[in-house]
Order: sequence, then structure tokens, then C-alpha cells
Amino acid sequence: MGTISVSDLLHLSVAERLQLVEDLWDSIATQPEALELTEAQKEELDRRLAEHRADPSSAIPWDEFRAELRERFP
Repeated sequence: MGTISVSDLLHLSVAERLQLVEDLWDSIATQPEALELTEAQKEELDRRLAEHRADPSSAIPWDEFRAELRERFP
């Protein structure tokens, strides 16, 4: 694979750049073990999980949250 410069990428359309970002993210997501969390991140995840387990009713479904976001940021 040849080298691609940032300048080359900026010549892509917005739709093409968004697709590239999605493709890159998908490629990263296939290797979650390659992403190392800091101790602070691990502690925060543990805290949030404990909070959820203590009160599961405080969570809302993803579809509901997404709809709320779309209303707030059309």
C-alpha cells in the first residue's frame, strides 16, 4: 500500500471521508484487545457498572437516547 497524505484525504468528498472514518473505526473494533485502557478509565467503567447494578432503572434504551439526541441536535 502506498503512502497517503492528509492533503490527499482532504480532497475526498465529505461522504468519502465519513466512509473512511467508519471503515477505520470498524477495523479497530475488530481488535478490542489492542486497545489498552488506563487505570482511570477502568475505574470509571467499574464505577458506572456498579452504579447501574445498584439502580438499573436509571438507564434508558439506546433508541430512546438516540431520539433524544436527534431532537437536541437536529
